[in-house]
Amino acid sequence: MSALRVIRTSYPEDPAFDTAVSRALMLRVAAGEEPETLRIARPGRMVAFGKRDVVAPGYAEGVSAARVGGFEAIERLAGGRAAVFHEDTISFAHSIPDEDPRSHIEERFDATAELMAAAFRTLGIDARVGEVPGEYCPGDHSVSVAGERKLMGVGQRLVSGAAHVGGVVVVDRADLVRGILVPVYAALSLEWRPETTGDLVSEVPATTWDAVVEAMLAEYACHYELEEVEPGTEMVELARQLAPEHRSPERV
Repeated sequence: MSALRVIRTSYPEDPAFDTAVSRALMLRVAAGEEPETLRIARPGRMVAFGKRDVVAPGYAEGVSAARVGGFEAIERLAGGRAAVFHEDTISFAHSIPDEDPRSHIEERFDATAELMAAAFRTLGIDARVGEVPGEYCPGDHSVSVAGERKLMGVGQRLVSGAAHVGGVVVVDRADLVRGILVPVYAALSLEWRPETTGDLVSEVPATTWDAVVEAMLAEYACHYELEEVEPGTEMVELARQLAPEHRSPERV
């Protein structure tokens, strides 16, 4: 069984820096300066825009809608269209060394989606892998409740020497996700069905943020030997340099 370091440090007060920490981790893993590492964090409120959003005609209006609604606007590290993070979600970022990362894209997607679904099932959720028609930030590897309400989305970023598999789990307050995405997706001219957005607590009310994290880590522990560590100084410094690149501009 291979080793997997786990970092739980969060930076909710600075969403751009928080995003940059995961990117810095990916880059250091790609360079052979860090081993395979999973980061699990409790983020602050942010709307994470994808590359297609950034070049869309409504991007400026989407950024403004996010900030007016109390969410920072950042440009995401991986994935498709705009996604929402807040204090009752879990942000995860798995940096994996790979000399040929493009050849294992589907394998990583499958493994992560199945792992998350298995973790949610231990909490009593009818978790299923697959896109929910009309979901926000759609993807074949979303995890939902009974194929009806999306709970988790996942994306990948590839660089020479590594892959980043990252996403968001909505533990509670799906209403916050729906509420901010209505004006943001309207600005981006994206169609979706808000009722397809769910959270774990609505399905199993006794669920807590910490319990979901522990369920996730228990599933990772079936495949890896886990070792919890703190983020290194070099990684944090690199993240500080990268953070401005992830903050959506005030004027687009």
